[in-house]
Amino acid sequence: MPGPEVRSTETLQLSQGWNRARLATKVGVLGGVLLCIALASIGLTLWIGWQLEGGAAAVNEAGRLRMQTWRLVRQDADGSGEPLRSLVRAYDASLQLLVDGDPSRPLFLPRDDATLRAYRGVREAWQQLKTASAGGLPVPTAAQAEALVARIDRLVDAVEARMAGWSSLLSSVQLALVGLAIAAAMIFLYASHLVVFAPVDRLRRGLQALEQGTLGARVAEDSQDEFGDLARGFNRMAQRLEAVYRGMEDEVRAKTADLRLEQQRLAMLYEATAFAAAASSPRDLALGFAERMRRAAGADAVALRWLDPSRQRMVLLASQGLPPAMLDAERCLVPGDCHCGSPTPQARVIPVATEGQRASRCARAGFVAVTAVGLTVQGSVMGEVDLLFREPPSPSKADRELLDSLASHLASAMDGLRSAALQREAAVAEERGMLARELHDSIAQSLAFMKIQLQLLEDAQQGGKADAAARLVQELGLGLKECTADVRALLMHFRTRTDGDDLLPALQQTLQKFRLQSGVPAELEVAGHGAPLPADVQVQLLHVVQEALANVRKHAQASQVQVRLTHQPHWQIDVRDDGRGFDLAAGAPDDSHVGLRIMRERAAKVGAAVALESQPGRGTLVRISLPESEAVNP
Repeated sequence: MPGPEVRSTETLQLSQGWNRARLATKVGVLGGVLLCIALASIGLTLWIGWQLEGGAAAVNEAGRLRMQTWRLVRQDADGSGEPLRSLVRAYDASLQLLVDGDPSRPLFLPRDDATLRAYRGVREAWQQLKTASAGGLPVPTAAQAEALVARIDRLVDAVEARMAGWSSLLSSVQLALVGLAIAAAMIFLYASHLVVFAPVDRLRRGLQALEQGTLGARVAEDSQDEFGDLARGFNRMAQRLEAVYRGMEDEVRAKTADLRLEQQRLAMLYEATAFAAAASSPRDLALGFAERMRRAAGADAVALRWLDPSRQRMVLLASQGLPPAMLDAERCLVPGDCHCGSPTPQARVIPVATEGQRASRCARAGFVAVTAVGLTVQGSVMGEVDLLFREPPSPSKADRELLDSLASHLASAMDGLRSAALQREAAVAEERGMLARELHDSIAQSLAFMKIQLQLLEDAQQGGKADAAARLVQELGLGLKECTADVRALLMHFRTRTDGDDLLPALQQTLQKFRLQSGVPAELEVAGHGAPLPADVQVQLLHVVQEALANVRKHAQASQVQVRLTHQPHWQIDVRDDGRGFDLAAGAPDDSHVGLRIMRERAAKVGAAVALESQPGRGTLVRISLPESEAVNP
């Protein structure tokens, strides 16, 4: 007989085998066991029922024997022979049926000893009765019939006693089936809890933990069935989710840091752009950007160099952190002497130890590396920013892009300042040219005329022509007076300004000056309303009107001047006088011709056109027309 240790080992092996079994196997085994128990219980109850039915049929057949016994007694009293034989055969058939049973229905005697002894007693009594009749038909007497019936009654009692036992067994079996059904249900529920419900509940709790953010939740892997596979899959999924989440947290932190750095870079770019827009001189611009680029790169020193116009020298515009000796030695570098004097479009890091003379100066100053950033204007490198470090730098791609962006802003701003200076120079040159034209067309001609008159005056004095000399002196006085008037007119002309949004006040002021200078009445008429003109357009149109009025004052000999300003459908200014006029085919007088050329030049600058209408003795009309597309103030 196996000992406790052997039984414990076998139990452990069975438990491990049960845990390794698949869910379908577990459910199949559990269902098969319950099915076998149910089938056995059903078979047992059917068998007991069959026994009860067979016993009941045997009791009925024994009752038929009792009835047949009394019929034999009654048949003997009747004395009929043939019916007696039928009764005897039926009696023998009933006895044999009790022994053999009926295959078509449940009819058999119980096989216990009491029943079999009672049956043999009935059969022996019947055989004795047949033997006592000496081969004839057995005809029992009343006493014999009583004795035979008594034996039959004992047979019936034995069968009924056996049936009572079967009935008791059937009741016990049914009661046991009720208990078995309850136990099977409890076993099934408990097994379902162990096999199905408990694993499902563990998975559910694990999912709830994941939903609540507990990524470290795991499910016990205590079986090899489908739920064990699900538990392992859940654990792998949870582990992967935890790893992904941790990775996402790290990535988010990294992205947040990158965004913060990018925000700082953008803020620095915005601040540098605003500073570049507000800078008024290249030196201020260079100093401001040098400090900003040094701060952006974390450099220990910075030097900003710019190519001179001949592109033969790199001039130091601004610096910070450079030792005085190094600063004095590198105020001007020849391009190509070292890396710092050879600008390139992109930022690059130059180890100081690999350089020659430049490296020795940097090394003596304690610098170990230089980051050179080229200053590019329209694809051409015009300068360089050198960032010096006392520790080896490791700039990222974003840092390099920031330095390149700052350098691009600096180069654009420097080019903008240069362009603005060139524009100012061009404006000054243009204004000087205009002054030269104005002086040539007015004062210079008057001075030339007076020079001729002065020469004639000298000739008259030398020739003793007193009358001619007096007349020439008078003409020189008139010329000087005219020249003085021209100077005053030019001064008023150059000081003329508009009020910015409306040309009308400036026109009114111009007509007021014209009336004071010439004494000729002048009226202004305004028709309609229109969009305001740009300031530069207003100034040029006003100068054209002033030139037209100057020609009226000098040549027209008019008694009335009318200026009409029309806003719609496009801007138009008409200057009309009632003077002597001239023949357009023959051309205007010299002075008027020069004035007309100047008016047309001014009008052409703003896209306007000047038209002239005149007839001898019927006055002159000067019309300044501005296209509709130009009459919009941006």
